[in-house]
Amino acid sequence: PNKLVLCETFHHDGATTTTNYRKACVETMNRAEKSHPWFGIEQEYTLHQKDGQLLGWPTGGYPAPQGPYYCGVGANRVFGRPVVEAHYRACLYAGIKIAGSNAEVMPGQWEFQVGPCEGIEMADQLWVARFLLHRIAEDFGVVVSLDPKPVSGDWNGSGAHCNYR
Repeated sequence: PNKLVLCETFHHDGATTTTNYRKACVETMNRAEKSHPWFGIEQEYTLHQKDGQLLGWPTGGYPAPQGPYYCGVGANRVFGRPVVEAHYRACLYAGIKIAGSNAEVMPGQWEFQVGPCEGIEMADQLWVARFLLHRIAEDFGVVVSLDPKPVSGDWNGSGAHCNYR
């Protein structure tokens, strides 16, 4: 069987690397442990062809205005569903607390939801879910972007909405 491992990064002397934000998060979550903080994250992303072209966008142009793509169905409204569904199944298989997925308002834009999770578990689950998304997309020859504003102008951005209780 395969195993997924999420690791923190440290220097040889035990000091955390500059990109290891998990250690500070664990310390914060330990201080808040008695309040049992629950989080849910809605991770938006876009799917692109290897040349950077967004899935569902005409070459050198723009699709119809955003709106009918949100939670849409049909080959003229959603693009990349096989990637999304394979990612969802991989998350379930890996034990990720994935709660849903949906097409977003811009063609080629999607979202998945993870949680609720308590404390640091939310961050760990989100990192592994993101890794799985990128890895699954490879199998389909598609590139994932978490860019917060993948298209300039009057097009939706992509974020990670955080819910807290």
